[in-house]
Amino acid sequence: MILYNNNRSINKNNRSIKTLANFHVFKENLLPFLHIRINYFYFTALNYLIMIKKIEHIGIAMKNLNEIRVYEKLFGKSAYKIETVETENVNVAFFRLGESKIELLEPTNENSAIFKYIQKRGEGIHHIAFNVDDIEYEMNRLKQEGFEFIYNKPKRGADNMLINFIHPKYTNGVLIELCQEIKLPTNS
Repeated sequence: MILYNNNRSINKNNRSIKTLANFHVFKENLLPFLHIRINYFYFTALNYLIMIKKIEHIGIAMKNLNEIRVYEKLFGKSAYKIETVETENVNVAFFRLGESKIELLEPTNENSAIFKYIQKRGEGIHHIAFNVDDIEYEMNRLKQEGFEFIYNKPKRGADNMLINFIHPKYTNGVLIELCQEIKLPTNS
């Protein structure tokens, strides 16, 4: 960037440039700079609003939640929540560890994706879930990046979340879940 001072004429590339006040910026240098700075601040602000925030939980597939005692001994505490997700045909138990959670998944019948996963791969880590502020916006952003999702729209999942999964063929074989907390209305 070239700064000019006090009504002086300066010759640059055989052109005469006269500034009108102290420290004017040569127009051809200013516009690209502003464009870059505006884009930088735009993308920086946008990243704070839409980025994947944290690991929400790690999902572990197991044949039977009666084996939960192994994890209770490991973590030194009981699950804070056990629930059934009818739409996914699973029973789910959650342990909170710091800012993240461990989700234990038990199939309730043979139609469950977890049942099919265990039949094919055995028990173990099933997916990694990431927390997002706006799941629909994040889905659209990732679709533009070439990712495909298991469901066309987010679904209600366990632990008061809207969820969707990125197909593992786009993530090196890892099943990635996006989670957005469902905001409950406050009584006031």
